[in-house]
Amino acid sequence: MHPGNSSGPGGGAGQALFSPGTYELLALLVAAMGALGAGSNLLVLVLYWRFPRLRTPTHLLLLNISLGHLLASVCGLSLTLTACLRSHWVWDAAGCLWDGFSSSLFGIVSIMTLTVLAYERYIRVVHAKVINFSWSWRAITYIWLYSLAWTGAPLLGWNRYTLEIHGLGCSVDWKSKDPNDTSFVLFFFLGCFVVPVGIMAYCYGHILYSIRMLRCVEDFQTVQVIKLLKYEKKVAKMCFLMISTFLICWMPYAVVSLLIAYGYSNLVTPTVAVIPSFFAKSSTAYNPVIYIFMSRKFRRCLLQLLCFRLLRFQRTMKEKPVTGNDKPIRPIVMSQKVGDRPKKKVTFSSSSIIFIITSDDAQQTDESSKHNSTKVNVIQVKPL
Repeated sequence: MHPGNSSGPGGGAGQALFSPGTYELLALLVAAMGALGAGSNLLVLVLYWRFPRLRTPTHLLLLNISLGHLLASVCGLSLTLTACLRSHWVWDAAGCLWDGFSSSLFGIVSIMTLTVLAYERYIRVVHAKVINFSWSWRAITYIWLYSLAWTGAPLLGWNRYTLEIHGLGCSVDWKSKDPNDTSFVLFFFLGCFVVPVGIMAYCYGHILYSIRMLRCVEDFQTVQVIKLLKYEKKVAKMCFLMISTFLICWMPYAVVSLLIAYGYSNLVTPTVAVIPSFFAKSSTAYNPVIYIFMSRKFRRCLLQLLCFRLLRFQRTMKEKPVTGNDKPIRPIVMSQKVGDRPKKKVTFSSSSIIFIITSDDAQQTDESSKHNSTKVNVIQVKPL
């Protein structure tokens, strides 16, 4: 994809597309992204290994994202950093092949893991199912196999890895008009971007609707139920923020790549190409920051790792014997239909409470009308 050069990845090695000051700035940015991405993701791996209470099936999916980002920071950005310091691509065809393969692989692993994470939130909140470690390990295995299938296709002749327009990294050949190459670009974009984003949108649309329905039974919620609901909402917000950040980072690169693929490469100068490319690479550093700021478990473990003492109250709570409140938190919303009357069943298995709500005329409880002017149609409130 190097302009005016058909000799391969190393053919334009002597061409400087930017000023020396620009290359120095890009090198500084790549070094900062690499250091922050490698350090923060390595910290997540250490926390997971050091503290058993972080070893949950959901956190295992987060660990997979951090592993992919750590490898991307170490393997991918190091080649780009050298190119920025030397003001041109200094690696041979094998180096370009590795850079394009590794960048694509770890990027697909990230977006597919985020898709599985959105699905895990969906089946947990909407369909009353809780995943186990076996489920998480199978999902991670499928994620890596799926990613390897897509990134291995160019190695087998379906498209190829070549130097990008800015000359500081490699990717699939977006510019080729060969039917074999254009078909790969089309299916690659659909299978690794459109479909995952569609699944995530579907899952979070249903999650938001379910959480809205939970507010309808506000008057019947105990303190424990309210805490469980807050926990689920917080986890859903964290996952949604991770997905949004990833898409914001990669969307400009996807747009630029499609412009090149569909014949508008004259609009994409090296300067236009390098900004979204480096912005996409910066996504490796954001997720660990989101974990630390939004997950109380990660924050507490980080404080302990840094040798800070927690408050006496926290230590006392930790030393208390395990009670029913310490069971896995499973606030669940399930949609069901009995006859022609649509119902919404809200289940909190750890508190043994079921709320069943319907939109049609039903018996209204006196407690609801006393404490809240908004009337809620409740068919049944009973223990499990």
